[in-house]
Amino acid sequence: MNYGAPGSRVGIGYDLHRLVPGRPLFVGTVQVPYTFGLFGHSDGDVLCHAIADALLGAAALGEIGVHFPDSDPRWKGISGASILDRVVVLLAGGGFRVGNVDATLIAERPRLAIHRDAMISGIAGALGIDPARVSVKIKSNEGCDATGRGEAIAAQAVALVEAL
Repeated sequence: MNYGAPGSRVGIGYDLHRLVPGRPLFVGTVQVPYTFGLFGHSDGDVLCHAIADALLGAAALGEIGVHFPDSDPRWKGISGASILDRVVVLLAGGGFRVGNVDATLIAERPRLAIHRDAMISGIAGALGIDPARVSVKIKSNEGCDATGRGEAIAAQAVALVEAL
């Protein structure tokens, strides 16, 4: 559905998942070696989830939970990359394409900076855009709250969509 908005629109996304034993850790489409993974119905990729919400919000297409509800077994274990692929299709159906994405990953542990380039490449590939249009920043919460204690990982994203 196209809401008739010419030009560009901006959306914000946020996600947080607890770290739990016995699951692989996926962040920004990348499997990161670690003893814990992110809890979730999907692969728990907080970075892709925040980006998906930002894109959907910018196009006024709802949120990730509307399109990929955890009550639906079809989405069990779906990867963050697959969610982003599907969001691009939803955007096109609404008359939009991805402009750019700027995201912040908040994690105390594990250290993720060495995976930044792979995350940017994976996210860009899933979105079908040039990696130069994807920014990923990695921060810690300096020991404060669940992310700062290494119990969870969070992500925030802002995205620009452009009318087709």
